[in-house]
Amino acid sequence: MPRRYSQEFRDRAVRMVADRLSDDRSCTQWQAVNEIAPKLGISVESMRRWYEQSLIGADQRPGLTREEHEEIKRLKRENAELRRANEILKLASAFFARELDHPGSK
Repeated sequence: MPRRYSQEFRDRAVRMVADRLSDDRSCTQWQAVNEIAPKLGISVESMRRWYEQSLIGADQRPGLTREEHEEIKRLKRENAELRRANEILKLASAFFARELDHPGSK
C-alpha cells in the first residue's frame, strides 16, 4: 500500500532536488533525483513525479497541474452520468410517444 507524505515533506524534497541542480550545473535531474530519493526513504519515481509536477505548477514545463487533472476526471464522470441520463430520457420519451400514438392498444 502506498504511503502518504505530507505536502510539507514533498515540498522540502522538491526543494532539495532544485537546490542540488542549482548548486551543480553539471548534475542532471535524473542524477539529483537518484541521489536524494534514497536519502529521504522514498522511491525514485515518486521523487521524479513530485519534481516534474512542481515544474508544471511553476509554468516551467507544459502539462496539467494536479488540480486540472482532477477537474478533468470529475468532468468526465459527470459527462458519462449525463449521457446515461440522456439515454434513459430518450427511451422513456419513445415509450410514451408510442403510448400516445396507440392509446388503449393493450
